[in-house]
Amino acid sequence: MPRPMKWRKVCCLPKNNKFGPLDSDSDDKDNINMTVDEYETIRLIDLEGFTQEECAKQMNIARTTVQGIYVEARKKLADSLVNGKALIIEGGEYRLCDGLGNGCGRGCQRHRRGKGFSNSGD
Repeated sequence: MPRPMKWRKVCCLPKNNKFGPLDSDSDDKDNINMTVDEYETIRLIDLEGFTQEECAKQMNIARTTVQGIYVEARKKLADSLVNGKALIIEGGEYRLCDGLGNGCGRGCQRHRRGKGFSNSGD
């Protein structure tokens, strides 16, 4: 029997979830889909300066899981940038934190902004 799936803790959804070339009419087949948990690893590691170990603790998952998520997220970013494809951020295996500081660390944007989001992962 497989292990039960462990939800990845995400502190906030992106303000914008679609990025891409300004001068193209890309159709859906040229889109790159990035999950919210992949976005969170990019945000924590590349923007906030977390190590993979710190990111894993923040997201409540194993460091090896973070490493795999991060590698896939960077491939998707590179594909979008190099090949001029739209990047759409949605879906994934995540739960939003409650914003009350319960296990959230220095990278929690919900606590910083004080904005409330629903606690569903969809």
